[in-house]
Amino acid sequence: MLARDAGVAMLLTPVWRNVALLAVCQALAMSGASLIATTSALVGNALAENKAYATVPLALQYGATMLATIPAAHLMRRFGRRVACMGAAAVGMLGAALSTIAILQGDFQFFGASSAITGLFFGFVIQFRFAAADVTEARDRGKAISWVLAGGVIAAVLGPNLARATRDWFEPVLFAGCYFALIFVCAAVMAVLAFVRIPAPGAEERRGDGRPFREILKQPVCLTAILCGPLSYAVMSTLMTATPLAMLACDHGFGDTAFVIQWHILGMYAPSFVTGFLIARLGVLNVMAAGSALFALCIAINLSGNSVAHFWASLTLMGVGWNFVFVGATTLLTESYRPSEKAKVQGINDFLVYGTVTVSALISGK
Repeated sequence: MLARDAGVAMLLTPVWRNVALLAVCQALAMSGASLIATTSALVGNALAENKAYATVPLALQYGATMLATIPAAHLMRRFGRRVACMGAAAVGMLGAALSTIAILQGDFQFFGASSAITGLFFGFVIQFRFAAADVTEARDRGKAISWVLAGGVIAAVLGPNLARATRDWFEPVLFAGCYFALIFVCAAVMAVLAFVRIPAPGAEERRGDGRPFREILKQPVCLTAILCGPLSYAVMSTLMTATPLAMLACDHGFGDTAFVIQWHILGMYAPSFVTGFLIARLGVLNVMAAGSALFALCIAINLSGNSVAHFWASLTLMGVGWNFVFVGATTLLTESYRPSEKAKVQGINDFLVYGTVTVSALISGK
């Protein structure tokens, strides 16, 4: 009873109320991302004359996200995180609307271009975890980052189920309804962001000076974060992007594919409820090492068979491993820079994250 009352009291404080709202934004945005992960390669496969290009629209989305990361960090430094992210949500609505039209017209190139526009939105979404770190004390940053990423648990349920529910809305054209629904997901993100209160960037942060990035990178803590964060995303994204096509090739139905992606995303975000605690208790490097071991186990399961159970087990473990490595890397990164260096370091880190994801999306369709 006392623990519950303490938890409620903590949520009522302005700091943790903002963290909770950011977690809701993360949940909504990642629901959109999981919807796209469930459907994009299948849409590409249906629209492309050369099926080897099925994952190109998803790669274009990731590429646009990559290109948006550094400008996003600097726009947030200039205008604040809330205003910048609300503008990005409007761009996401535009991309989703254009994707709907592209699918209805059966235009593969148009779908690729509209996917890129949607990708710009996610270049801002990835900063939600840093926004949570901004409003908390250093000792609570791991917990705050974990809380925001835990919003993805809702995405694990909402995204694939939303894809299933809306796939036939514009029948006989499949999947157009999914992207029509995505318009309202982006609108919901914008609405919740209106209630978030994040301190305006300070004078030191606005100046944006500080040490050269090469000097910051010489710190072991920064180098470890910069290497492990992008690599964890690349490994995870390669398998996640390839899975719908692999399951299609193995004659598994769309319902099975949505089920596997749903559990994968659940594996990505459900551990966030305890990852911050594990980092505080066991140490960030030990948690990251455990995540790397789960990556290896996932690959071993993938090589052992191609049943739905194999896909389910490997993708779920991959999600948990990603969570341990990525939350750990993000926590390390927040310890490596001064306020004036924040936008530079965060932007470059996320640029590298989505750079590796873009490459993985391209190669996973081959």
